[in-house]
Amino acid sequence: MDTAKSDSADARTTPPDVFAPAKLGPITLRNRIIKAATFEAATPNALVTDELINYHRLPAAGGVGMTTVAYCAVMPGGRTDGWQIWMRPEAVPGLRRLTDAIHAEGAKISAQIGHAGPVANARTNKAPALAPIRFFNPLAMRFARKATREDIQEVIEAHANAARLAIESGFDAVEIHLGHNYLASSFLSPLINRRTDEFGGSLENRAKVARRVVRAVRDAVEKEGNPIAVTAKLTMADGVRGGITVEESLQTAKWLEEDGGLDAIELTAGSSLVNPMYLFRGEAPVKEFAGAFKPPLRWGIRMTGKKFLREYPYREAFLLREAKLFRAELKMPLILLGGITNRETMDLAMAEGFDFVAMGRALLAEPDLLNRIKADRSVRSICNHCNKCMPTIYSHTHCVLTGAPNHYQPATTGGTGS
Repeated sequence: MDTAKSDSADARTTPPDVFAPAKLGPITLRNRIIKAATFEAATPNALVTDELINYHRLPAAGGVGMTTVAYCAVMPGGRTDGWQIWMRPEAVPGLRRLTDAIHAEGAKISAQIGHAGPVANARTNKAPALAPIRFFNPLAMRFARKATREDIQEVIEAHANAARLAIESGFDAVEIHLGHNYLASSFLSPLINRRTDEFGGSLENRAKVARRVVRAVRDAVEKEGNPIAVTAKLTMADGVRGGITVEESLQTAKWLEEDGGLDAIELTAGSSLVNPMYLFRGEAPVKEFAGAFKPPLRWGIRMTGKKFLREYPYREAFLLREAKLFRAELKMPLILLGGITNRETMDLAMAEGFDFVAMGRALLAEPDLLNRIKADRSVRSICNHCNKCMPTIYSHTHCVLTGAPNHYQPATTGGTGS
């Protein structure tokens, strides 16, 4: 990517129309609005289902420029639960059905690829989880083992293979997961990464996994003629003392820009391991989360849930303050996530120099929200930020206010996400 030719604020005289077509690397989106990756809980056999297709088809028909399929793990041990998709030849026919359905609605589609690392559920995956150090996952009741150099190289190569399979499956983009204390992010975290080898200690060492993963994906895509865009989701701060800070994350982003492997970065926050509500903001649905589990874990969540699910007040564009620090230092396209629910906030993001916006909960509640906002800028989302949609990832992800977008009965199996 040539950052000097970026469609970012430095080259603008007036903010762009968020509903106008926009370039993202080699592809063109019909607008600047992306449906963020949110775990769908619609793949009980780790393969595409009609429910998964419907989950993404509805917001595509509802006007998004691109929708993002969550957690296409690069290997079976990299899933947060054993019923999630992992990228392998067996998955390609179903993924092709999915991408064809989205393209028929006029939208683009991205695959979020990554390795969950210490967040992975080794029990349901029936495969070892990896982490910078030996790490206990209380939901899985299993330890993630310390990744060896050979493990790290295997994960890097698996990302490249996942990108190749995404191209074969008809995806327009891949989003590399570098956030939420998944594997690459856990290496970036000084709180989790206590290694003393070449992958620990200094930020330069801790960033090696993330940078090498991105480079491997870009190399794989280049060998295929660069037919898809390559983006990454990067945590700005995980909201935990001793964890990832904005200052260190900004330096990582600068290195990623210099490396030239990405067409855009989506800026996120929080940690699936220690502080998930730092991303979501709003109410903390402790009772509902507890109800998604069996005893004794249910009892533990009820007693200690408020410490893990810390409550942060909601406001529109709640990550904008931190994200502006990245916008000021980087030339490459940036995607603003967090509290994007109405036309005024989208326009604010454009005015502040962001190239795209990403939406999650508001589109879960109303998949057709964007078409209605485009027709009438005064339209407001019905999402009340109760966050009771979050525990539904353990059955079938949906908005509790509307039942959208899937309108089908919960299964007996589920998955996790962040």
